[in-house]
Order: sequence, then C-alpha cells, then structure tokens
Amino acid sequence: MNLKEKLKNLWKKFWFLLWKDDSLKGWIFSLVFLFVFIKFIFFPVLSLATGTSLPLAIVESCSMYHEGNLISNADNWWTTHESKYENFGITQDNFKYFKKGFNKGDILFVIRANPEKLKVGDVIIFSAGTANPIIHRIIKIETIDGEKVFSTMGDNNNGQLPAEKTINEEQLIGKAVFKVVPYLGWGKLIFFEFQKPESERGFCKAN
Repeated sequence: MNLKEKLKNLWKKFWFLLWKDDSLKGWIFSLVFLFVFIKFIFFPVLSLATGTSLPLAIVESCSMYHEGNLISNADNWWTTHESKYENFGITQDNFKYFKKGFNKGDILFVIRANPEKLKVGDVIIFSAGTANPIIHRIIKIETIDGEKVFSTMGDNNNGQLPAEKTINEEQLIGKAVFKVVPYLGWGKLIFFEFQKPESERGFCKAN
C-alpha cells in the first residue's frame, strides 16, 4: 500500500469516527476534536482577524442591562437615566449603538479598540485588575501626555466604579460591535453563579 492509499484510509477512519460512529468512542473523539478545533484553531484565527485576544465576550453581570432587554424601549430607558449623564454632557445621541444594552449571558463580537477612533457612547472591554475584564460604555475621553484616557460607566449602574474613572490605552482589550446571540453564555455562567455574592446571582433587573 502506497502513501496516498494509507492517507486515504486514515482520512476515512477519521471521518467515520468524527461524524458517523455513534459509539461512546465516537462521541468522545468528536468532543475532543471539537475542543481542540475551537481552542487551537478557531479562536486563534478569530483573534488574528479581529486584532484582539478576546474576539467573543460573555456578559457576566447586569451592569449594562436595560429593563425589558430585547423588548425594551430606548426612549423610556433614556428618560429614566438621563440625569446621571448630565454632568458628563452626554445626550441620547451618544447611545446610537447598543440602545438596548446587554443582558447577562449575551455573547458579544469584539474587535480591536483603536484609541484614536473610539467615541463617547462606544462599549469597550478593558482590564481593571479584576478577575474578568469589564464591559462598559465610554462616557468621557481625555488626552493626557499625548495618550487617550477613557472613563466608562455601566448603563444599569448608578455611578462609576473607581477602576473605570481612568482607563489607559494599555488596559483596552477591545470594542464591542454587535451582539452575536442573547443568553447563550449562560451555558458557561451557570457553573460559576454560586461563587458570586447572592445579590449578583440570577437574572437581571433594572436599578
């Protein structure tokens, strides 16, 4: 048997195990292959294409939640929250993107955050010295010593966290550009809910 025939037979066995073998061995092989493909091929290629180490991000808190979520009314939400943005000079026009915010478990598509192109109202993902990155909306941009410095706030928060008042360019991980799918991230979050304070567990509600 020549090399070509050997490779052909190996491919047939591989394909059978991956898609057609309904035995326990076949299921285990398929799961292992899927894990390896996602971790070592899909995500590295996606990271390279998007320019960020976190091309897909799961929303893990309720800080960007809008009451009603998918059926929320952006105008009603703004009327309720307008006062907390007055000191920052932010108007409803700055909420052109992601008017309905995010719910816990939503999966977001993320691209590289170019500091020079970010605007007030954009939603960024940044490192804040916490266990996981924070996903919040930009409310102020300054230039200090030739570098951009950002300030954010969660749509569903009543104020800013200390860690988000001064965000340097080096802390930027990415910019959220659209919601890939709602709620699917719960498949992962459910395993970590018990580690959170009781007040942060479960489904979101408006502040």
